[in-house]
Amino acid sequence: MQALLCTEPGRLDVVQRPRPEDKAGHIRLRVEAIGICGTDYHIYDGNQPFLAYPRVMGHELAARALQDSADGRIASGDLVVVNPYITCGICHACRIGKPNCCEAIGVLGVHRDGGMCEEIVVPEANVYAATGLDATAAAMVEFLAIGAHGVRRSRLVAGSTALVVGAGPIGMGAALFAHVAGARVTLRDTSPDRLALAQGILPDVICQTVANAGPEAFDTVFDATGNINAMNAGLTLVAHGGSYVLLSVVKGDLSFPDPEFHKREATLIASRNALEEDFRHVMDCMARGLVPVEAIATHRTTLDGAATDLPKWAADRGTVMKALIHV
Repeated sequence: MQALLCTEPGRLDVVQRPRPEDKAGHIRLRVEAIGICGTDYHIYDGNQPFLAYPRVMGHELAARALQDSADGRIASGDLVVVNPYITCGICHACRIGKPNCCEAIGVLGVHRDGGMCEEIVVPEANVYAATGLDATAAAMVEFLAIGAHGVRRSRLVAGSTALVVGAGPIGMGAALFAHVAGARVTLRDTSPDRLALAQGILPDVICQTVANAGPEAFDTVFDATGNINAMNAGLTLVAHGGSYVLLSVVKGDLSFPDPEFHKREATLIASRNALEEDFRHVMDCMARGLVPVEAIATHRTTLDGAATDLPKWAADRGTVMKALIHV
């Protein structure tokens, strides 16, 4: 089969590889669309520390089942969404229903080969029927579920104020689902171009540059910057009694004054990956027309074309919200 291989940092090759072997408890899928994630750009750039090259990237996946699942949930020919977090099922996090932070998690396209290829074989439990969706929408479910998970973790209430710092795909997803939950949402970034792109997708969200931001504090603040300095500064944006949700994860130490944290009686929340209920919430919102799928999908290519297009987009991410590869 054909696959897009990141042979080493800065090099992509379209190669021929054997089709994956069948495995008990797994289901064979034909990949139809792959969303390109910030992680994929980092892998290409050589900035992903926990990765061995060569690697087939791709974890935002829409695929077509090539066989029935043993549990009867999926029929051959069904369009499905793939949950790319392969978990151990036995660690403490898995036992308490939080496989998103499994102690031995393996993410498709990062810790093991992913979906930038024609076929994959994945655990049946990681496949959800994408009823009523097309491949473009289905390929966006995973990254949107990360924002949806953060919003659910925050427990924000309708009518409250929410600030999302960082207007990339994850931040845009958090802003979208905070709005769906009924919050009055502000989206903030340093890039006017990125904000203009986000405003076209989310016209009901207030978009403002960091330079033009006022002193207002917010009931819930989400950080999606991937910048440790912004993460450390974000506490000052949290209203007294508010919550600070960290969607970003970076190398570095969180550091802010304890008196500032305590006088706010702030709640600090880490949000990692997503759970099945987040995937299903995103798909339900898509089916209800609450997610502007076509506006989010700003760029498209093919498996062959991605070898040229992905490097271009990696170098100019300010004009890309979500790029997809159609197989």
